[in-house]
Amino acid sequence: MQRREFIGMGGLAGAALVASTAAPGAAAAPRRRGTERSVVAPGGQLAVVTPNGSTLPWRQVGKVRVGHLIAGPLQHEFAPGLRAECWGYNGSTPGPTIEAVEGDRVRIYVTNRLPEATSLHWHGVILPSGMDGVSGLSQKPIEPGQTFKYEFTFRHPGTFMYHPHFDEMTQMALGMVGMIVVHPRAPRGPHVDRDFVLMTHEWRIRPGTRRPDPSEMTDFNVLTFNSKAFPGTQPLVVGKGERVRLRFGNLSAMDHHPIHLHGFSFKITATDGGAIAEAAQVPETTVLVPVGSTRTVEFVADNPGDWAMHCHMTHHVMTQMGHGVPNLVGADSQRIDDAVQKVVPGYMTMGQDGMGAMTEMNMPAPPNSLPMRSTPGPYAAIDMGGMFTILKVREDPDSEDGSGWYQPPPGTLADVASPGDLKADGIDPAA
Repeated sequence: MQRREFIGMGGLAGAALVASTAAPGAAAAPRRRGTERSVVAPGGQLAVVTPNGSTLPWRQVGKVRVGHLIAGPLQHEFAPGLRAECWGYNGSTPGPTIEAVEGDRVRIYVTNRLPEATSLHWHGVILPSGMDGVSGLSQKPIEPGQTFKYEFTFRHPGTFMYHPHFDEMTQMALGMVGMIVVHPRAPRGPHVDRDFVLMTHEWRIRPGTRRPDPSEMTDFNVLTFNSKAFPGTQPLVVGKGERVRLRFGNLSAMDHHPIHLHGFSFKITATDGGAIAEAAQVPETTVLVPVGSTRTVEFVADNPGDWAMHCHMTHHVMTQMGHGVPNLVGADSQRIDDAVQKVVPGYMTMGQDGMGAMTEMNMPAPPNSLPMRSTPGPYAAIDMGGMFTILKVREDPDSEDGSGWYQPPPGTLADVASPGDLKADGIDPAA
């Protein structure tokens, strides 16, 4: 938001839609915890979980798996207090995750209920040219009301994506993205106990408006995992000692996302080009997910707690934060306040002492906006939003719904230092 927008609005401005697993285009409740861990591939490979999302249902017809994607407008909630008119597949953004096994023959019908033509590209999937989904180059556009048939074999395992290749700037900016997971026919590497899919994305939604701006190129103000901004992101609940796989995709318009996980190191095991040889895997705590790419990481969740996971571009963990304001850190604002309050009663300059406290002030904002609001945490407000979620490592993960907080054992919680501790260790805060 620019400063003129702030003054004009008189303040600082800044329940998931889940695709059906039974009928395309209809909403359904999320699958119950415990039913998500069904075996879907040889060697006991488990189904992937798409937090705040769903998986495309298949119908077996002979030796072919048949699915149906419906492109169309939808109402989407990014987080409580912020909704928008988006476009997506089967009633959601991102669309349902397409999950298959290496060698599967699939037939996917795509119905267009948009007001303009579209197409569907299978990003990273090796297939015949005529199935690649580039409108005008490899196929005719799918006109409104038409249904196209795509049929091909998933020849290679991996993590891929799908999106339109017609008016990409508009359609992807409005939410037409999705993930593809193809499990190997023969399992590779250690057995994985939890397998999550997370699509990163960026949006421009001006406070008080109801539609993302597809023409934006630089000032994105809503950053998401699976089209949710914190606190709308569903936590990832895993068991202590379990091996966890995280599959990240990025179909943002302009920005790469360095995703940082607290509490663990991991190894990057694959890209959308394929698996990385074990000898080439190095330990990391942050994985850079470039635009148009996927990255897969694995680790053992041996450190219990509530652990932040977020994009490390600091403005990507704020929601509807305005950037077009002067730097006031350290400024004496009293004279400014005295002058402006004569014209705008109640005016208060902000930012001269930092911006952290602003998230808890709950100042007036336009309807349907989520401007830098904090979220209640176990000890104080969590002032991050946007592309932020929580990995919750528990002794008994299947008994929890993700709403509870970790209780640190005695002696493992940072707190105010006592005078005795300061004296014993020779620390003088006034020095």
